[in-house]
Amino acid sequence: MSLYSEIVEQPGRISSLLGSQKKTVEKIAAEIQKRDVQYVFLAARGTSDNAGRYANYLLGAMNGLPLALATPSLFTYYKQPPKLKNALVIGISQSGQSPDIVSVLEEGKKQNCLTLAITNESKSPLSQSADFVLDIHAGREKAVAATKTYTTELMSIAMLSAALSGNKKHWEDLHKIAGWMDEVLKQNEFIAQNAQRYRYMDQTIVLGRGFNYATAFEWALKMKELTYVKAEPYSSADFQHGPIAMIDDGFPILAIAPKGKVFDSMFQMLKRLRNDLSAELVVISNDKKALALAQMPLSIPADVPEWLSPLVSILLAQLFAYHLTVAKGYNTEHPRSIRKVTETK
Repeated sequence: MSLYSEIVEQPGRISSLLGSQKKTVEKIAAEIQKRDVQYVFLAARGTSDNAGRYANYLLGAMNGLPLALATPSLFTYYKQPPKLKNALVIGISQSGQSPDIVSVLEEGKKQNCLTLAITNESKSPLSQSADFVLDIHAGREKAVAATKTYTTELMSIAMLSAALSGNKKHWEDLHKIAGWMDEVLKQNEFIAQNAQRYRYMDQTIVLGRGFNYATAFEWALKMKELTYVKAEPYSSADFQHGPIAMIDDGFPILAIAPKGKVFDSMFQMLKRLRNDLSAELVVISNDKKALALAQMPLSIPADVPEWLSPLVSILLAQLFAYHLTVAKGYNTEHPRSIRKVTETK
């Protein structure tokens, strides 16, 4: 039961992180503002890479910081690291063990960049290579599939953005996240019952855009590693440039479409998928029109702002993947072929 228990403990972990790390985050933000940081260079793998996708949108939209996702092979195999002048170099890793991520921060230090490790292991090699360490305080994560470490990584990024912006309203919103998470967890039984509908699904498309582009990738990853469903994530914009041709009657689509700047584009896509192509829709949203299109609607609270919706919507995606894994008769704790800590070079 560790995967399920780790899903439901996320509100408490988020509250703990917010209470314990705010001063650390403000100190990091102050140092960033003292330096001539022009952009962020971020290295991560797997679930943490999806947290990096969230940072790409958030730091750009809220803080005016362009973000480049690192290609660690340039640092390890090719030995040709790019020039990182004026970069904030961030490494995100649950374990802090992977040599390729560590190598990016080590190179950042060599080039006199400010370096930050976001990790669940404050004494890991990644932490030791960084100027600053942001401990996500997720506690030990036993299940192979990451859940609480993902949301605490997202929360760490959101806290850093709030500290850089100096906007008090952003901090007020951050204090509401745990409550919003508690609300969506109440849909557990509904998801458990309705997941049976999809027990024979073997392929799906996962759609998200803007801040929830990251959620699409993370939901797809959970589907692949737990349920073994061939799940392909797309921006709803990219999806129109060819992949939509795959969709026919009954094809299952998972979508994240909260209210916000990209909602209208997502809603038009969902309408086309349901009404014109007869797709089967599982939709996470706080808009009634979008939820009404779904065969399986999953709601988030109406007042969740778009920039924080990935922290709330992913809990519903995690529960969906968990209960579908159970419905398919697979092991939720030990998916085949993967381990908790994966060290790549």
